[in-house]
Amino acid sequence: MRSFVNTFIFSFVLAKALIPNLCKAQAVLPNTLSVEDKIYGLSKFWQEVNYNFVYLNKIDQAAWDSTYRTLIKSVQETPNDYAYYRELQRFCSMLNDGHTDVYFPDSISALQMTTMFGAYRLFLENVDGKAIVFRVNASKKDEVPPGSEVIQINGMATNQFISKYVAPYISSSTDYIRQDRSVRSLLAGFEGDTYEVTFRKPDGAVFTQTLTHSRTQEEAVYPAFDAPKELLDFRWEQNDIAYLALNSFEDGQIVQAFKEKLDELRKAKGIIIDLRYNGGGSGSNAKAILMHLTNDTVLYGSKSRTRMNISMFKAWGSFLQAQDTVNGKAEWGMSKERTTESYLAFHNELYRDSPYEPTRFQQEEIRVVVPTILLTGHQTASAAEDMLIMADNQKHMIRIGEKTFGSTGQPFHFALPGGGEARICTKQDTYPDGREFVGVGIIPHIEVKTTFDDYMQNKDVVLQRALAYLGEKINQR
Repeated sequence: MRSFVNTFIFSFVLAKALIPNLCKAQAVLPNTLSVEDKIYGLSKFWQEVNYNFVYLNKIDQAAWDSTYRTLIKSVQETPNDYAYYRELQRFCSMLNDGHTDVYFPDSISALQMTTMFGAYRLFLENVDGKAIVFRVNASKKDEVPPGSEVIQINGMATNQFISKYVAPYISSSTDYIRQDRSVRSLLAGFEGDTYEVTFRKPDGAVFTQTLTHSRTQEEAVYPAFDAPKELLDFRWEQNDIAYLALNSFEDGQIVQAFKEKLDELRKAKGIIIDLRYNGGGSGSNAKAILMHLTNDTVLYGSKSRTRMNISMFKAWGSFLQAQDTVNGKAEWGMSKERTTESYLAFHNELYRDSPYEPTRFQQEEIRVVVPTILLTGHQTASAAEDMLIMADNQKHMIRIGEKTFGSTGQPFHFALPGGGEARICTKQDTYPDGREFVGVGIIPHIEVKTTFDDYMQNKDVVLQRALAYLGEKINQR
């Protein structure tokens, strides 16, 4: 499965019309797609969304179809493969789903740059809606100090620039993830693309710098990159509190790594489970770990459903009105149930609930049940969110941090012309009681946000809050 943190860059069509300096490298881009390829790829994506997208009922379907009709003409006029795929990405973003994407062919992805500008290298992050320089190549740390804010790009206010040129191409279920991704990819482009960027330094001084994409040779950055995260990190904190970071559920080895710590975990008076950098993987791995941290023998995971496409029902439904579902269509010999199903099928709202089976396991499993904190953040996604749902009814567990990614599901992957790829979410997941978290995020019990000053001072305020909370709990026992 593709990483959630994808690189998004500017639309060639818009840049050519409105940002002349951003077009120097376009001649080197691949131009392999025929007109027939372009129409087919657009139509393939539109068709598969109509048939498979589980949240089709949440979009303006008239606007969706109208945009498709408009794109039939505009995609034919795109000057290269990049511009064509940008049109597909903009179309995809209308669906507002974090598990539905259009991906560039490798021939385009290999040419993209996000952080490199020759003598400069800049890494941006979203802090309270502002584009903040988090890292810079070490030789430029005084010229563009971390903490500087990008306030203008090519003479346009940053938020306005994002709204017009960046956010419309990003697929996301939540506005805050779209904003995060917009800031990270704000200055992306190809070699030779140029920006006029205005910064405000932490001391308030304002300056403008011309940045042109080219390879940066300097490797050192300030602050230095964190060490690569292990699949599982374990350490002891004060008050006999065990800290356990579960950084991915992609690899089943994390379950064995966790089980190897169980005997030591038995000494813990409190546990912190850090899921802030866990982008998901297999929910089975999450279950296999959580079962050791509860006294229960049943875990209640998410409920799911998918759309049903029954052609005969859809045909009948085309003749039905909403009032027909009240008593059924007796003159047609159709029961109330069949009439309702047919009506819903015609309106793309006929669903099949997946059989709901909570996870059951044996009592003799090793258990460590003490006050437990689950740390969450915007990068807590997919299977990691599934784990939080299973833990939702555990009275000894609370969540501290920020909202989670707010997206999960089962994507359907398929190829697009020229080597690109798309995926479409086919499964809707909710809490067992039907509450939605996709498009909302799983909300922490105690919200704690990391500021830029916290970051620069290397203060993990989320962890500090968790340690303070558990310290109080332990002292009360």
